[in-house]
Amino acid sequence: MKPNFRTVVQSIVLAFLSAVVLAGCSPKRIGPVGPQGRQLTWNEMNRDQRKALMQTVVLPQAAKLFRSWRPQRFKTVNCRLCHGPGADIEDFQMPTAHLPRLSGKLLLGPEFEKYPDTTRLKLDRLVPLMSHALGKQSFNLITRRGFGCYSCHLGPSGPMFGN
Repeated sequence: MKPNFRTVVQSIVLAFLSAVVLAGCSPKRIGPVGPQGRQLTWNEMNRDQRKALMQTVVLPQAAKLFRSWRPQRFKTVNCRLCHGPGADIEDFQMPTAHLPRLSGKLLLGPEFEKYPDTTRLKLDRLVPLMSHALGKQSFNLITRRGFGCYSCHLGPSGPMFGN
């Protein structure tokens, strides 16, 4: 049965309103309680609070994921996995040149072609895990905003999508 115009419009409106409502749920309060008596968002936290969250929440979750995927390769997981040697001097700037540059192509076609398992793991599991741990909305292909691959990786000519 072919849907009528009204049904299609209603579906589009419902999808749009759902996106607006969900977008309003971010950023989530994930940090310690701040001066106003409410939990802080990532952007409201200071450097020490962010480091504490990374050490107690983000790093253990990332380590568990990578170890479940390739236990021998990721026996030891520390800040250097994502931040590279900059972590040793507490340079945690992201995105970083330490990680491989991504193609910038639509839907990461070249990455899927060359590294399908790695790309799928990161898109399906790592990005949602990290965006949730950091209290950030996941990347949205339509709005080109949110936490995604380019929050950590540089594109072909540098940072992309406001990261």
